[in-house]
Amino acid sequence: MTSLLHLAEHRVQVVALAFMAVVYLLRVVWLFRFPRARDRQPPTGRPRTNAAKGAWYSMAAIGMPWSMETTRTRPGLYAQFVAFHLAVAANIVLSFVIPYAPGLLQSLALTRLLQVVIGAGFVVGVIRMVRRVRDPVVRRISTPDDIFSLGLLTVWFLAGVAAAPNSVAGGELHLVVYFLLTAFFLIYVPFSKISHYLYYPFTRYWLGRTLGYRGVFPIEHVGGSTTDRLGTPSPRAIAADLAQGPS
Repeated sequence: MTSLLHLAEHRVQVVALAFMAVVYLLRVVWLFRFPRARDRQPPTGRPRTNAAKGAWYSMAAIGMPWSMETTRTRPGLYAQFVAFHLAVAANIVLSFVIPYAPGLLQSLALTRLLQVVIGAGFVVGVIRMVRRVRDPVVRRISTPDDIFSLGLLTVWFLAGVAAAPNSVAGGELHLVVYFLLTAFFLIYVPFSKISHYLYYPFTRYWLGRTLGYRGVFPIEHVGGSTTDRLGTPSPRAIAADLAQGPS
């Protein structure tokens, strides 16, 4: 291992990780400084729900694709969501395994599993990038941060697939690139839309708590779906989907 690769694997990663932790800590402190809001109206809706049930339902919506009209009717979008985020988690784990537990990668099965999971994220990244460019609706709502973040994540996945075997037999450039990209993300993520996962528990909790207090969450499904008698989405279903946001 050259000094450049050692620097990229260790000191650069530690500094970048510490920087991200400090920024996130400051943001969490900032979030908790906001006073708690209170509903001015009495509790409404049926007794079957309340603020606590609504909060739990809202935070668990990420694992309930049937609760949202878009993912219920287009399961492929949810499959992409799962594959993409599993790839992110696997690539993050890989960035710790290579420098601190490289012996684990002597298992060919584990190495191939990581490559498959991260490679699936790369494929989904390409699909999403094409969709952002070709779909006129998605293109209109895409910001430069969306394009840059998605493109760089896709490249990072490709670098992770190459780095997973942790071999320097053909050179170590691929490992240096992988760790430099990882360090860049650790610094860039807190200032980009990728940091949405930090706000997820806060936004979902207060959204679910409010809607549960008003008798909306958990959503009541009649006949297996939130539709009216004509089979079209009901106003309640549309409102619930808009409240939950895109996956």
